[in-house]
Amino acid sequence: MNPANPERVTLAITGASGAQYGLRLLECLVAAERSVFFLVSKAAKVVLATEMDIELGDNPAEIEQYLTDRYRARPRQIRVFGEDDWMSPVASGSGAPSSMVICPCSTGTLSAIACGLSNNLTQRAATVVLKERRQLIMVPREAPYSEIHLENMLKLTRMGCVMIPASPGFYNRPETVDDMVDFIVARILDQLGITQELMPSWGRHCL
Repeated sequence: MNPANPERVTLAITGASGAQYGLRLLECLVAAERSVFFLVSKAAKVVLATEMDIELGDNPAEIEQYLTDRYRARPRQIRVFGEDDWMSPVASGSGAPSSMVICPCSTGTLSAIACGLSNNLTQRAATVVLKERRQLIMVPREAPYSEIHLENMLKLTRMGCVMIPASPGFYNRPETVDDMVDFIVARILDQLGITQELMPSWGRHCL
């Protein structure tokens, strides 16, 4: 299979608050029959344990099996790679993903990518996506933003990256936390060109 297959999405979860966004997006990608290369940082595992009581451990194969069972994915539909797995397809331009989403994206990861660092697989994959002119979507979650954060977001936006801050709207009148999570996930799916029914588009009632 071509590593740049548009049916495949690379999803990275880093150590910002908002782990729910990342796992809900994974669930939706699986339901949409997309293959997913899944990257998760050590800090993200701490957040997952804190926010969702999910303990992923350090073995990529065990994480892969857990996520496959949790979301009823096809065998090998979800592929998990460790932070230092430099033989992963996403570590090279010849295997660059067509689309990569970092959700949530910590400001440390944001800074590293803006500076072109490759200290772990997520950072390396993102720099590969940028140099190959592919789609990179980042979901920063911080408040308030400092001038450094804003400058890094502007720099990456000028490179073609799409920023979707984890700031859900309320015009859809959310009733639960899941509704607010789905607001952001819906916007990500729209950017990926994946049909979604999590939230209707604005003005649909006028069509």
